[in-house]
Amino acid sequence: MSSNPLLVIGLGNPGGQYQGSRHNVGAEVVSILAERLGLKLGKYRGPASIARTVYEDRDLILARPKTYMNDSGVAGARLVRDFKVALGDVLVVYDELDLTVGRIRLLERGGTAGHNGMRSLQDHWRSQQFPRLRIGIGRPPVGQEPIEFVLGRPSGREQEQLQRACVRAADAVLAVAQDGLEQAMTEYNRVDPKADADAS
Repeated sequence: MSSNPLLVIGLGNPGGQYQGSRHNVGAEVVSILAERLGLKLGKYRGPASIARTVYEDRDLILARPKTYMNDSGVAGARLVRDFKVALGDVLVVYDELDLTVGRIRLLERGGTAGHNGMRSLQDHWRSQQFPRLRIGIGRPPVGQEPIEFVLGRPSGREQEQLQRACVRAADAVLAVAQDGLEQAMTEYNRVDPKADADAS
């Protein structure tokens, strides 16, 4: 396990009109973590709300960008610079259309898969070499535009699936902080039986 700080960035759009949308599940995970750890996300001089604590002897920085999703890299660049965090010690949490609703997946690195927030981060960091935690939101129904889908709010069973996925994602973040990415991947990249049952 690394002794370096872990910077967790939960992607989303700012403003109440986006709260609860599929595109904001990354930001929701950071909010869940802050509440669980008894922290309050507050101001700092950069374009994000942050909270900082020590978890299992590791410095943990939670960040929720105040920039819109397409400009996530502006916040990301400032955060790694201000807190002097290497990209290998960043964990970006975000929504993924190509994962089944409710699934989560940790990766050491990767591309953008068309996600504008990830594209912005990679453009600013000039690298794909940083860990990420994807939360599956599934594909939009036939005839619905992806942008309309991701900005929409789920309801009913889908809302329950995503909420459970966000809680499990928060667990995964703490596992990364405590045990390191590789061990957390082994544990959390396995299918969640509850999510699998809901998807069937």
